[in-house]
Amino acid sequence: MHSATPDSSSPRIVLGVAGGIAAYKSVELLRRMRDAGFFVSPVLTRDATRFVGEVTFSALASEPARTGLYGDPTTPIPHTYLGQHADLIVVAPATAHLIARFAMGLADDLLSATLLASRAPVLLCPAMHTEMWEQPSVQENLAVLRRRGVLVMEPSTGPLAGGDVGAGRLREPEEIFELVEHILRGYRGPLSGRRVLISAGGTRESIDPVRVISNRSSGRQGLALAEVAHRLGATVTLVSTSTLDLALDVVRHIEVVRVESAAEMREALVERAVESDVIIMAAAVSDFTVARAPMKLKKVDGVPTLALVATPDILHELVASRRDGQVIVGFAAETNDVLENAIGKLRRKGVDLLVVNDVSAPGVGFEHATNEVVVLDKNAEASTVTLRSKEAISYEILTRVASLLNQGAP
Repeated sequence: MHSATPDSSSPRIVLGVAGGIAAYKSVELLRRMRDAGFFVSPVLTRDATRFVGEVTFSALASEPARTGLYGDPTTPIPHTYLGQHADLIVVAPATAHLIARFAMGLADDLLSATLLASRAPVLLCPAMHTEMWEQPSVQENLAVLRRRGVLVMEPSTGPLAGGDVGAGRLREPEEIFELVEHILRGYRGPLSGRRVLISAGGTRESIDPVRVISNRSSGRQGLALAEVAHRLGATVTLVSTSTLDLALDVVRHIEVVRVESAAEMREALVERAVESDVIIMAAAVSDFTVARAPMKLKKVDGVPTLALVATPDILHELVASRRDGQVIVGFAAETNDVLENAIGKLRRKGVDLLVVNDVSAPGVGFEHATNEVVVLDKNAEASTVTLRSKEAISYEILTRVASLLNQGAP
């Protein structure tokens, strides 16, 4: 019997089913959800009904399955009804076509319109042939959706339609159901429930009211780390000198503390470090500062003498005062003897991970949209992340951070 008036404590799930052969697995997923007491509203695309029956989903679900934007006498505007009441939207299988339409913001059927009409978390479970899964367009669309906070359960490798074998197989219903339960308990990624403190940009040390000593860091890598950490579920604080802007779809979710000098950055980081699970020092902090002249230095007065004074070693201080279980990541920008210098810094600083790059290499480091890094663990074991976007570099770094947190680092 359909439950038109669910218990208010029952999680409400929209189960979207797109048109792929793997749609048959969604029936078992629906059964598991109903057995767990969830109120499930199935939404099938027209193509999905070529593979599975609407009647089957209606018989098992909490209310009749829907397939169209129009013609439902009980719900004149079904996409807003479903979107506004959902605690979670799960699309299994999510085809390449559905993924592309969602990424572009199209709303030409009930499922795509419901996805756009909801603020609920969304879980996509892709299923398609290997050649389609590996297409750059599909991966780029998924990257766009991840950037917007959509959760993606990547397919497994195994038998596919037509006797093929490869990546693209829909994950098993029990695996999807387990993730659904985690999401309903607040999971938004491997950094869910963690507080991440990140520094970004090059500090600027004032010579006088006009001039500064600085470096070439744009802050792009630090900003990318902040955005990706948010997408992976973390509560993020960004201490930044950068004039670049965060992505519009994440800026309202990240606390940004604007600083300029090394001293200001130190104060902001030390104040917030104790409550952070992860500290990532991506900023290029000036090694030296000077006594600031109160007025602009004039050329007619001759060449001034600048007495350089070492700035505080922020990373060393953060490591020395770390609390149990805290993961600390340092960065090193090098131009020669890259690994040798990096290993020396790793041992001096005592961080859990050190991310080093050769900023003299093409497309790497300061002011570039791309980066190539070597990640050293505390035992100086090195792994290279080849040239790619700073966003992709951030995923690699933060995946390692999440693994350390699960191991109870340090």
